[in-house]
Amino acid sequence: MVVFAGQGDARRSMELLWRAGAEPRTAPGPKPALSVDLIVRAAIELADTEGMSALSMRAVGERLGRTAMALYTYVPSKTELIDLMCDQVFGDLRADHDLSAGWRPAMLELAADLWDFHLRHPWLLQMSYARPVLGPGEFRMQETVLRVLFATGLPAGQVRRLVGALLNVVRGTVQIAAESRQALKETGLSDEDWWHARTTALGELAPDLAARYPHVARLSENPTPPPPGVSYLEHEARLSLDAAVAVLADGIETAISRASAPR
Repeated sequence: MVVFAGQGDARRSMELLWRAGAEPRTAPGPKPALSVDLIVRAAIELADTEGMSALSMRAVGERLGRTAMALYTYVPSKTELIDLMCDQVFGDLRADHDLSAGWRPAMLELAADLWDFHLRHPWLLQMSYARPVLGPGEFRMQETVLRVLFATGLPAGQVRRLVGALLNVVRGTVQIAAESRQALKETGLSDEDWWHARTTALGELAPDLAARYPHVARLSENPTPPPPGVSYLEHEARLSLDAAVAVLADGIETAISRASAPR
């Protein structure tokens, strides 16, 4: 399921994202127990633990001990709530990557942080890149990535495309890790048990598999065992991230060399 941000009223959504209006007051007297920030945090916790499919105004209200109607005073609908959730977690991303040793180690560190970030909030992987949130948290996240990539010295046009390349590499690899965790949770069957059952049957039914598909068979050479508590599939996905970011960094170094070469 792909979820698109920015489906609510544009003006009201932007006011909420930038906290341009005062907190609503339903009646004279003490400040209400609810707030936009409290609702957003509860929604993030719900999505983190139960997934985007469990998210509803009613479910968030129950988590806060309130009705869905009580939430609508602060957030007009689920569509605006999703925008606020995305922007909040984007704003929580670490922003102080050390550039003292150069852009390359900082970029590797940033990629690792983005990996961990998406595993903390796997529902973000359902959010489309096609419709940005345009809130302060998202701009802060972009500033974090751009701070590292502009340190390459490359022009803005190239940096703009490198942002997309880096984020897509992270998203593509971490998706596999997140789905591996989700598969275990939903089926009760680990990746290892799933693969064992099927490869055992495959070996009996297609004993000449390696001879028929020799290049595929080579992929099983020199496997790297995962650390304790990590599935083989998640481990391989993380190794793929490291390899892909290293190759991307090599390409950036080549681009830097070409840009600085005399014409």
